[in-house]
Amino acid sequence: MKKPLLKFWDIWNMSFGFLGIQFGFALQGGFMSRIFQTLGAAKDDIPLLWIAAPLTGLIVQPIIGYLSDRTWHPKFGRRRPFFLIGAILSSLTLFFVPHSPVLWVAVGCLWILDASINISMEPFRALVADKLPEQQRSYGFVVQTLIIGVGTWVASNLPWLVSELGVSDAAAPGVIPMSVKVAFSIGAFVFFASILYTIFTTKEYPPEDLDKFEKMKSEGSLLSEIFGYIQTMPKTMVKLGVIQFFSWFAFFAMWSLANPALTEHVYHSPAPVEEAYDFANPLDQARFQADNTAFQKASNLVGSNMGIYGLSSMAFALLLSFYTSRRTINRKLIHMGSLFIGGFGFIAMYVFPEPDLLKFWFACVGISWGSILSMPYAMLSSVVDSGKMGISMGIFNIFIVLPQITAALGGVNFAASLLGESTIFALVVAGISLLLSGFCNFLITEKNAIRYQP
Repeated sequence: MKKPLLKFWDIWNMSFGFLGIQFGFALQGGFMSRIFQTLGAAKDDIPLLWIAAPLTGLIVQPIIGYLSDRTWHPKFGRRRPFFLIGAILSSLTLFFVPHSPVLWVAVGCLWILDASINISMEPFRALVADKLPEQQRSYGFVVQTLIIGVGTWVASNLPWLVSELGVSDAAAPGVIPMSVKVAFSIGAFVFFASILYTIFTTKEYPPEDLDKFEKMKSEGSLLSEIFGYIQTMPKTMVKLGVIQFFSWFAFFAMWSLANPALTEHVYHSPAPVEEAYDFANPLDQARFQADNTAFQKASNLVGSNMGIYGLSSMAFALLLSFYTSRRTINRKLIHMGSLFIGGFGFIAMYVFPEPDLLKFWFACVGISWGSILSMPYAMLSSVVDSGKMGISMGIFNIFIVLPQITAALGGVNFAASLLGESTIFALVVAGISLLLSGFCNFLITEKNAIRYQP
């Protein structure tokens, strides 16, 4: 079936659910480490506590991709049922996370939250390839990135905004501040509402050959399909996987350790360690409250500055969307240059740690983020079988989660320790990793992946 060219608002509607998905990811990425620290986690333990995120992605995304490829209902479509299931589970978990009474409950919530977000997210990637003809796919993924940027910026600023509106940042030892609880509740609502918007405004194309589709559903099994695809995946997909490894290693380092690194290195307000205070002494109680409130407010500022990377990725995506709506682009060179800019941004956080400059360094990071969320997927969609787009995107996720698992199991702590003892060196490692990712783009040589060939 020849797919018609879609108008901007059609592409916007089919991608709008990513606003909610990114609300979930931004609140998770910007504030889970803060929640862990508030509940007593040591800095060096935080990456391991984050291992839930990549592990659930490793398991969930290929399964959801396989199932969504084999799903079709005349009314509900192929991908939309998974959007809805993921939205319900994610929204409930987002609401509950900041009410976690102890650390292990928060860690368990992270497992559930990341699995639930992945149920919604993977089919969104496949939907772009399902609905758009080849010449519009770069445009489609860029529009998706534009919406992701909006979600990242707004969600990252929620705790700061709620605090500015008068909701308290103060809390007893081991209790999450009310400002964070309110922000996560807002995020839960936006997540569910935006997914519903896409479900009600977007129709899906039926399989081109229903008889062939029904036959495919009855052939093979989940494991044989996944392992068979891994053995025969296109070489370009493997090369993109190398690029993805260094890119996602860098961003895992940021999500897990930016809060402890920047509250210390930039704002000089580290998380107070409860053992350092004698709570029987009123003076120590007051000192803890002052130190804890300073840490919580510094965390609000870190989150707000992190939101800038969503804003700059949005601006970057907006420029690309105007350009790619009319012209083709060299995906390889754009991705390479964007990763170099992001690498500089991370390293600059260590070299120039002034609070007023932090927003500029995160703006650099956002340019790389905007490219990471669009260019690899646009390149991949040009080299894989359209009938297996769901499982292709799910398998491709392996190249996202493996670097995060590597980082969580000690990779980021080890690499940072080679540079020094301070937590800020984790972000220096992130910068070096993005630079390596940029150089790895030289591996991509297939013309159709680099630029659409009509």
